[in-house]
Amino acid sequence: MWKTLIAAALAAAPLLAAAAAAAAAEDGAEGGAHPHLRLWQAEGAYEDVVLDVKLAVEGRGLVVDHVSHVGDMLNRTAGDLGAGTAIYEGAEVIQFCSAAASRAVMEADALNIAWCPYGIFVMQKAGSDTVLVGFRRMPEGAMQRIEALLAGIVEEATEF
Repeated sequence: MWKTLIAAALAAAPLLAAAAAAAAAEDGAEGGAHPHLRLWQAEGAYEDVVLDVKLAVEGRGLVVDHVSHVGDMLNRTAGDLGAGTAIYEGAEVIQFCSAAASRAVMEADALNIAWCPYGIFVMQKAGSDTVLVGFRRMPEGAMQRIEALLAGIVEEATEF
């Protein structure tokens, strides 16, 4: 009997781990194998999700400073680097800053400048229908204000 229970538990473990990782990606919790990230799974087409993130940034009165087209760059340079496979269907990092939030965190510690501008990435792996949105976790202390700002933007952009 014990052997049967142990075998059942071992068989269920990978399924439980996958379900936990999917739940984490959906609600912005720990990044599973990437604890330095906060991740959300978005519904909809990649291009629509990118637009939703930009609109959520701008809806807070912030300005998108730059969009880094990481996926396009990797596709463009793949041949020069001898790469044979695509990594992404699409991948962009949307960068922006907030004068009020940045002032507060930099008054707390001038070296918090290292985190500015703030970036939210949108990615879709090659061959996948899943679009992920996320950002790098901020350090404890004053920078949690920025993490809350980023999380609010991503949550708004990924509502479904």
